[in-house]
Amino acid sequence: MSDTHETGGGNGAGDAREHVPDRARRRFPGISSRAYEHPADRSALVALRKLTGFDTVFKAMSGLLPERSLRLLYLSDSVRVGERQFAHLNDMLRDACYILDLERVPAMYVTQNPQPTAMCIGMDAPIIVISTGLVELLDEEEMRAVIGHEVGHALSGHAVYRTILLFLTNLALKVAWIPLGNVAVLALVTALREWFRKSELSADRAGLLVGQDLRASMRGLMKLAGGHHLHEMNVDAFLEQAEEYESSGDLRDSVLKIMNMLPRSHPFTTVRAAELKKWAATRDYQRLMDGHYPRRDEDKDTSVSDSIRESANHYAESVRSSKDPLFAFVRDVAGGAGDLGSKLRDRFTGGGGARHGETASEEGTPPREEPQDGPQEEPRGGAQDRRPGDDGPEERPGNDGPGDTPPKV
Repeated sequence: MSDTHETGGGNGAGDAREHVPDRARRRFPGISSRAYEHPADRSALVALRKLTGFDTVFKAMSGLLPERSLRLLYLSDSVRVGERQFAHLNDMLRDACYILDLERVPAMYVTQNPQPTAMCIGMDAPIIVISTGLVELLDEEEMRAVIGHEVGHALSGHAVYRTILLFLTNLALKVAWIPLGNVAVLALVTALREWFRKSELSADRAGLLVGQDLRASMRGLMKLAGGHHLHEMNVDAFLEQAEEYESSGDLRDSVLKIMNMLPRSHPFTTVRAAELKKWAATRDYQRLMDGHYPRRDEDKDTSVSDSIRESANHYAESVRSSKDPLFAFVRDVAGGAGDLGSKLRDRFTGGGGARHGETASEEGTPPREEPQDGPQEEPRGGAQDRRPGDDGPEERPGNDGPGDTPPKV
């Protein structure tokens, strides 16, 4: 890619290739969004793209969706990014579209909102909306990754499904008074949210491809979690939180993690940071940076079954490698159903280890005591009367007494 300092103009929409970015980065001509999409996100999108008439159906639905209203709302009550307004954001937007070879630059608006947020919505022509809270929070390279994230959504076609998700969420609230009226809608919303959480991981990868600065991407996610006090935070310590979140606790904590995640459209920030760093260390990422990636003109030949198989393999590997107590229990059950009750009880209570003063055998059961000479009176409540899990109060790290307080929600 040539090194140039020419930047874009206009009102924020137009042909990205009329102008080139002001900083030299690797460019990906003709790149397919499949190059950076999370396997679960990719399999869903490939299947939808293969459905005959899918685009026609959703365009017909556009009359029911509030897209036109949203466009008028942002046009009338937000600031449109361009040469004369938020020019530095306009340059970054054109830079991102140039690097990912997105021909038409989406319109972008800055809206007054102290919460740091950004989104890409729209059925026919996506628009990007960024809050003032985000503009004030991030530095230039962190913001570049965020804008690349949103352009990645546009390239993948996520904006269409994001708009549908917003519509269905509002619909669920309106029909909540009807008996069972919102059950089907809520089920669809839940499924869409699970897919959308995976699409956020895809867009994080797109942001890294645009910014090409992993530390900046990490800092941006860390600021979303902890604010602008960057001098008080540490990327490595932040990633350690993700490790602790995945591996700590027992089955009860695993259930709570699921319940906390269900209403969210985005994964937790520590998880996003860990997933992005993991992807940046893969051979796939290195090959992509070396110029070996799937092209857009090959998308029509993509096999749905291959994408679904890849997604299934990814989930299987996630279960095998996960340190989450729930996945560990699933592996135990898959490995053998023997003593299932004890395994389940131990996972829920955090038990399963040997008692104090005893050495567990290889199978996890206490060793038998050697018989002593002479008659022995069997003590009441002896080891043979104990059952796994009858070890008294559970001891967990950090529960040191009354000084502990539950975390704020």
